[in-house]
Amino acid sequence: MRFRRLLPLMLALLLAAPQAFTLRIHAPVTVEAIALNPRSDCNGAFTAHELDHRTTPTKQPVGFYDSNGAGLAVNDLDDDGLLDIVMANLVGDNAILWNRGGLQFERQPLPSATPARGVAIVDVDSDGLLDIVFTQQASAPLHWRNQGGGAFQREVLKGVIYIGYAMNWLDADRDGDLDLITGSYDVGNEKILGQSAPKSGVIYYENLGDRFRATRIADRSNTLAIWTGVKRQGQYEIIIGNDFAVEDKYFSFRDGAWQETEPFAVMPHSTMSYDAADLNNDGATEIFAVDMKPYAQDEAMMAQWQPVMEMMMAMPHVEGDPQIMENVLYEYDEAGLPHNIAPAAKLDGTGWSWSAQFGDLDNDGFQDLYVVNGMISLELFSHLPNNELVEENQAYRNRDGGGFAPMPSWSLNDTASGRGMTMADLDNDGDLDIVVNNLLSAAKLFENRLCGGDSIMVDLRQPGVGNSQGVGARLTLYTDAGAYHRDVTAVSGYLSGDSSRVHFGFPKGAALQRLTISWNDGEYSEAEDLKPNTLLSATRD
Repeated sequence: MRFRRLLPLMLALLLAAPQAFTLRIHAPVTVEAIALNPRSDCNGAFTAHELDHRTTPTKQPVGFYDSNGAGLAVNDLDDDGLLDIVMANLVGDNAILWNRGGLQFERQPLPSATPARGVAIVDVDSDGLLDIVFTQQASAPLHWRNQGGGAFQREVLKGVIYIGYAMNWLDADRDGDLDLITGSYDVGNEKILGQSAPKSGVIYYENLGDRFRATRIADRSNTLAIWTGVKRQGQYEIIIGNDFAVEDKYFSFRDGAWQETEPFAVMPHSTMSYDAADLNNDGATEIFAVDMKPYAQDEAMMAQWQPVMEMMMAMPHVEGDPQIMENVLYEYDEAGLPHNIAPAAKLDGTGWSWSAQFGDLDNDGFQDLYVVNGMISLELFSHLPNNELVEENQAYRNRDGGGFAPMPSWSLNDTASGRGMTMADLDNDGDLDIVVNNLLSAAKLFENRLCGGDSIMVDLRQPGVGNSQGVGARLTLYTDAGAYHRDVTAVSGYLSGDSSRVHFGFPKGAALQRLTISWNDGEYSEAEDLKPNTLLSATRD
């Protein structure tokens, strides 16, 4: 009966579609396509551009915990097809960098009275417009509501009252709107406030439409990153990445509440960042967490790290402690158990790492990795000039699912002490550019001029639904060169908001077969007759 009711609508959509897309049953969508403009001025590397933003500390010389810097986010705030950038700051204004095309940006300040940390661009109030949310060092998140026409109004998120340093957004209860997860950074708050913060911990905020309902799911928190995903059984799961000796926490959403699950056998000691991707295109997701470990063992590097290494080695060892002071890459076996393959992949040490994210930078069908590095701290590096550990950011090419190779030739080895970072196509040429929020230095945009294979990008739209951008959906692009999987996420890495625009790279000449969309509520859509180098807008009816 349902198929019969939908059939006239599906036929009408087929006739109205700008291109000849074939639409399948379950959740009909209208698909529109805009041609991208692949570049011709290739040089096999990235080109750096400074942006009109500089994250500055509350005082100098930089010490704990200003050294943690701030994040950023990317998304299309005015629905003009160009992705905009939002930057957080510790002192001075946060800012929107409006994308005017051709990698030209216009700055709009967003005043803030307290240090901002993380950023997310999501539809908080279910009106179809993307809002901006900043987490703050020692207070509840700051909300800027999108009024349309480039105007934003500062408003209170009703019911969101706990301190939140890191955050993520997801539709955990699958009721159509976005819920919020926050985690406080207790060790920093205790130094700033001089006492244990009363409104701290890991908090789940259920979105009730006109307000949020708070539930504390962990009392103690040194949270720098929160990862969200979906288990094989279809349940949402989250990982709370904690700094210092507070172990990471694992929860699964069951029976309308978050239930703590068994910890992994191995986890980082000081987790700075989480991201996940299907690294070998087998349909399973690998999860990557970064810690602090030198990426080189030469004498000069180890001399810089020596005092910190001695301090870490002097920490008391607890028998059976699952934490290790290095990166962890989880791969799941057939039984669903995670195993750490970071040493085998040569990703166990990437430096004093902050945001780390996966993305297909060279459009070959396999997702690569970028990690931003560096540290400035009077307490830790007084033996170095300007109290700064100067390290290169690290870029790694995915070798067709068989491990990673460092790529210094990509010219991504910047040394400007990056913190927040995300990947997105800022110039609509079909490849992923990179934006980094540095500490004490100008933020940078790295323009992708690798010119590898081809690509397709996808914007999801759900009019009349609170989760208007389809956060939580899984997309799969089928080609004769393989199947590629992507998840729509709100936040990943370190304090960094993701674009809801999904990017697929694939080899030149690959035949495109179909695109499937598994929506967060379990519905399913499909489109065929795809063309490479296009931006698709899939609107759910």
